[in-house]
Amino acid sequence: MGGGYNGCRLGRGCRFESAHPWGERRGHHPPPQPSPTRGEGDGGTCDLRERTRRRAPVTDISSTPSKPPLLEVRDLGVAFADKDSVVHAVNGVSYTLKEGETLGIVGESGSGKSVHVLAMLRLIPMPPGGIASGQVLFEGRDLLTLSDAELRKIRGGAIGFVFQDPMSSLNPSMTVGRQIMEPLMLHLGLGADAARKRAIELMDMVRLPDAARRVDQFPHEFSGGQRQRIMIAMGISCRPRLLIADEATTALDVTVQADVIELVKELKREIGMAVIWITHDLGVVAGIADTVQVMYAGRVMERGPVDDVFRDPRSAYTLGLLRSLPDLTAPAGKRRRLTQIDGTPPDMRFPPPGDPFAPRNRYATPRCFTERPPLAQAPGAEAGHLVAAWYDLPKLLAAEATP
Repeated sequence: MGGGYNGCRLGRGCRFESAHPWGERRGHHPPPQPSPTRGEGDGGTCDLRERTRRRAPVTDISSTPSKPPLLEVRDLGVAFADKDSVVHAVNGVSYTLKEGETLGIVGESGSGKSVHVLAMLRLIPMPPGGIASGQVLFEGRDLLTLSDAELRKIRGGAIGFVFQDPMSSLNPSMTVGRQIMEPLMLHLGLGADAARKRAIELMDMVRLPDAARRVDQFPHEFSGGQRQRIMIAMGISCRPRLLIADEATTALDVTVQADVIELVKELKREIGMAVIWITHDLGVVAGIADTVQVMYAGRVMERGPVDDVFRDPRSAYTLGLLRSLPDLTAPAGKRRRLTQIDGTPPDMRFPPPGDPFAPRNRYATPRCFTERPPLAQAPGAEAGHLVAAWYDLPKLLAAEATP
């Protein structure tokens, strides 16, 4: 084990498997095997299908068979413990990301979107948090087994991160310019003068006015949206191979949001940067992502090409999210009523044995309550469109529409 990594692995159950509460478990976790296919058909959604049709062509993300993916997440599990129980925040998340690909991750609060990427970079507090299972391979190296010194060379350099809360992420006692300069000096070896010049350029890139003067100001002198743009400037400062953006445009107005998205797209084209974009905004995902991953209760419910998932959802949870959005393409007198997803998420101290969405799913079968469905190719859908469901949503929707 690499030195400096203090306690990362949780036991498999609510009781820990080691005398130490964060006993190490370093077993090999092979990549998940393909599962049998199920169901067929199609289902309607909302005007996001138009948004995806109007998107600019995405970067070519093809790669040779011998070239490994930039990022490979294998069976990642994350849990948080107290003296009485364990909260299973992330369960069995697996996916790959190629150079130049953008993965949009969506889901309600508490679904595991942010926690799983923080755990990938070992940024969750340990304890009470811990890695219950899995591997995270970045350019072939497991981030979960690197020493702290090795991981510091990657974080902020090859992997950039834009945090969700800029006020708590920025150091209030340092100027914003100094905070942007730090990764430039650490990872790129720039001197102070060159790093300061680059910091001003980055502030200009994210549309911060009067950057040459404001580079010497402190975080409290900026608005919430401006602080978010400073975080974005820090995230892209070293031209990373992978950018992880957690609600990066939430505090921005629509025009600045569009500028930031175009900036990220430009970096993708220039350096082949891959992006993980975590958001509640399905419209942003429709405009920027190549692939979308829908998470609920720490699990992946559906994943696939963004156009196909929004046009033809196969998970009832994805359908519920899409139906909660207004359809602005329909005539005024024919617009459907917005619907809500009834019920509440499960208590993740006691994960349900079956599909975690089953109690809230009107299409659930008895099997959904007792057996957890694997994430498998959705028959009749575009290649790579995966869903975890025992029911055939398109057929059920077609039956509902039949008089």
